[in-house]
Amino acid sequence: MALLSPHFLTFLIFILTISSVEICAAGSGGIAIYWGQNGNEATLAETCATGRFPYVNLAFLNVFGNGSTPQLNLAGHCDPASGGCVSLSNDIRSCQKQGVKLMLAIGGGIGTYSLSSKLDARNVSLYLWNSFLGGKSSSVFRPLGDAALDGIDFDIELGSFLFYDDLVRYLKSYCKKTQKVYITGAPQCPYPDRLMGSALNTGLFDYVWVQFYNNPPCQYSSGNTTNLINSWNLWARSLRAKKLFLGLPAATQAAGSGFIPADVLTSEILPVIRKSPKYGGVMLWSKFWDEQSGYSSSIVSGL
Repeated sequence: MALLSPHFLTFLIFILTISSVEICAAGSGGIAIYWGQNGNEATLAETCATGRFPYVNLAFLNVFGNGSTPQLNLAGHCDPASGGCVSLSNDIRSCQKQGVKLMLAIGGGIGTYSLSSKLDARNVSLYLWNSFLGGKSSSVFRPLGDAALDGIDFDIELGSFLFYDDLVRYLKSYCKKTQKVYITGAPQCPYPDRLMGSALNTGLFDYVWVQFYNNPPCQYSSGNTTNLINSWNLWARSLRAKKLFLGLPAATQAAGSGFIPADVLTSEILPVIRKSPKYGGVMLWSKFWDEQSGYSSSIVSGL
């Protein structure tokens, strides 16, 4: 048998190494987390520095649309109205240098928001682009300073479903070669989501982290994983998005129902849902609750 040359052996080892990395990466997932709704949680820079969260949603812009003056609420972290949050630009840049994607979460369970028309959707999109993303306008105040976030996260839980599909299309139209606008969303697990269904149907969402909690028909409860997995499979079959995430509370106190013990998640649920081509990982509510429970540390190796 002919001997292989040293150069060919080196090349073969390189190819096998690359292939194994790709195979491992194919089934791997990441953790998306919501930050901003408790002033006692870690700073944004500290959150990114853990290395556990490739996606961070800054929550929330909870007043917008229908002629209202948009309002950003970051709880006890800083006061956007007085300019107290512009210093977050340094944190944003620090996160992005580490490869973390940062989205501004709009909506939430408490607030006043709706879209009254397609024109209203366009106006809100321009506000978001110029105030938080890659747009520039000398007449627009940027609540988080001059750093640009990576995208917008839709957590629409109040009001009407109308015109959010238009808002998504307008935001995507601002994509440039130098900056992509990521669109993400957190619908409730009953399919289709009554408020975000039309927006999701645009097919323009990059990541969708479905809230599999506070919804008994499609969540984990009392050792029963069937309802959750059936709902996941329905979303995975039906959703027009690049990646699907399992949205969970990071502690029992973080939601009314639907908490999954870490060992159950890693041994009974993740091995099943990881088989989906759309599997992207897990979303957690929220950074504060994760700090209380250590949940992300308990599950990260099983993603």
